[in-house]
Amino acid sequence: MAKRNDATRTRLSRDAIIASAVSLADAEGLDAVTIRRLAQEHAVTPMAMYWHFNDKDSLLDGLAEYLIAAVKLPDPGDGPWDEELREVLRAVLEAIRPHPAFAGLVLRRILVAEAGLQIAERVLDLLRRAGFAAGKAAEAGTFLVCGIVALVASDPTPGPWPPGDGRDQMIRDKRARLESLPPERYPNVIAAGPALVVCRDGDEYFALNLNLLVEGVRGIQRG
Repeated sequence: MAKRNDATRTRLSRDAIIASAVSLADAEGLDAVTIRRLAQEHAVTPMAMYWHFNDKDSLLDGLAEYLIAAVKLPDPGDGPWDEELREVLRAVLEAIRPHPAFAGLVLRRILVAEAGLQIAERVLDLLRRAGFAAGKAAEAGTFLVCGIVALVASDPTPGPWPPGDGRDQMIRDKRARLESLPPERYPNVIAAGPALVVCRDGDEYFALNLNLLVEGVRGIQRG
């Protein structure tokens, strides 16, 4: 029996469980990620999962740390603080953007995981270079990281999209509804209709909002 348990633990590694949880969350949402479901995915009993995760909270912590560890911070430079800050935030955005279903989990581990502390240190250092006192740097840094997470986690285009041609039809239907609005009451909504329907599909959407975050902090610093 002991040999069988050892073999199960070897086959059922923590990394393998996290990889399955990531795939499941991406495909079906975070609610689908449970100890029991993952045990089924790996053809083991739920008890076998507890070698690696005590409960669902510890599993969610593992997902959060997976996202944080995926952030590839740029090397520190001597350029303007706001340009370096934008690059750091872009690195966070690129790591979590493929996983909107559980991007929000980042916030629960960023000041616990070593990789998260490194992100926090870089952001705070750049804000201190900009002239913010420690307390204000903490407030601005928290706003920035929360803003990036919210940008990914909050989907402005209701979904989920159906597969194949169904997605294109849904986009056409949504656009048609906006275009049918009374133009005298909603001229700007109608004009922006195409972008409102599929704005999250474009890199420009994320680039614009990243710039809004950084420019907002610059505005406070100048004030």
